Amino acid sequence: MADRFDLIVIGGGPGGYVAAIRASQLGKKVACIDKRGVFGGTCLNVGCIPSKALLDSSELYAQAKHSFAKHGIKATGVALDIPVMLERKNKVVSQLTTGIAGLFKKYGVTSFAGTGALAGPGKVKVTLNDGKTADLEAPAILLATGSEPTPIPALPFDDKNIVSSTEALNFNPVPKHLIVVGAGYIGLELGSVWARLGSKVTVLEFLPRILPLTDTEIANQVKKSLEKQGLEFQLETKVTGAEVKGGQVTVKAEGKDGPKTFTGDKVLVCVGRRPVTAGLGLEALGIKVEKGKVVVNPETFQTSVPGVFAIGDLIDGPMLAHKASEEGIAFAEMLAGQHAHVNYDAIPSVIYIWPEVASVGKTEDQLKAEGREYRTGKFPFMASGRAIAMADTEGMVKVLTDAKTDRLLGVHIFGPRASDMIAEAVTTMEFVGSAEDIARIVHAHPTLSESLGEAARAAYFGKAIHA
Repeated sequence: MADRFDLIVIGGGPGGYVAAIRASQLGKKVACIDKRGVFGGTCLNVGCIPSKALLDSSELYAQAKHSFAKHGIKATGVALDIPVMLERKNKVVSQLTTGIAGLFKKYGVTSFAGTGALAGPGKVKVTLNDGKTADLEAPAILLATGSEPTPIPALPFDDKNIVSSTEALNFNPVPKHLIVVGAGYIGLELGSVWARLGSKVTVLEFLPRILPLTDTEIANQVKKSLEKQGLEFQLETKVTGAEVKGGQVTVKAEGKDGPKTFTGDKVLVCVGRRPVTAGLGLEALGIKVEKGKVVVNPETFQTSVPGVFAIGDLIDGPMLAHKASEEGIAFAEMLAGQHAHVNYDAIPSVIYIWPEVASVGKTEDQLKAEGREYRTGKFPFMASGRAIAMADTEGMVKVLTDAKTDRLLGVHIFGPRASDMIAEAVTTMEFVGSAEDIARIVHAHPTLSESLGEAARAAYFGKAIHA
């Protein structure tokens, strides 16, 4: 006999587990299924969290090696202990996955360690990790299985020499030469980690620029910054194959000047991610899928089959953990009869290199393509008192506003702690605010956030005060 619930969630990542907890808080009887056996999905287990742990560790190492002296701190004999660094990263992950298990227990979410598949209207069959099966029923089923690294035929993963982002979290020893295929945010974040720790890093990118979704002016500054940190870029370069021999990988490519080869001991393939839909039973139930993504009503997350919903990386929109979480909360609240929504025009994105990149809203490239009249305000961190005191003056804040109404259209930050600074811009956009609103907010002095106020002042008044 099947176990009955009000909601069954397939997938325990930042969309699924958050939806399960919120629905349970609202009085629903909820089951959540995840094949890992520990919850948190890609983000917590092999993505956002472990990569940020390594980014912070590697940044501290780089500071000790290269920056402490100018602060009057003498650090001699600084050395790496990769096993300890990886152990710390794993402890961070364990602490957070244990926390989710505790939240499930607190709110009464029933968890299943296994693989869930649709077995008919309102039915899910779970193949448990111990080999047993379980039959579940619910009037609402939420698909939140996330995404996985996209492979390319020319460089099939072997999980040792040619790897995805998952394996790149556990290199030991540090690669002598790491070849990164793809100059998106994942490749640059992980490339930065290993470059700081001593790797020679070569980035191969098919397009003529890095970070194709980032504002072009910001992306160009990022490229120069990373080149100063030692990363080498080969743009307009198409990978055509690879040969592994004696622990070395020779990557074959076509550049704008002809054939090229690159040899390293590790190749990290980061050309994007694709939704995980295999084995869910979508076809049998008649759930519509287009270009690999589940088609839903964006207002309700309802698929083409009544009672089956989808969120996160399975559906259209940026593949970001916080986007999935907000969709999970909105779905759970709507399921409980409440009003909820997700404002897709005000979803921030962050690239956790150093200095960081953070943005929300339109890029200048998009506004030009739309033919929209806009104003620009900029402020460099080299004019920020706080940034100067930190000895971290690289980058700038860029504010884009409607030329007629001053409504905030986009904010792009390349600089220290950009990931924290972007929240003010997101809040302003959420409340349909303007550059004048930000300019007239009193920002504490000395802080990095003053730079956003100055850039907004430049956009609205035409001039900043300190630049």
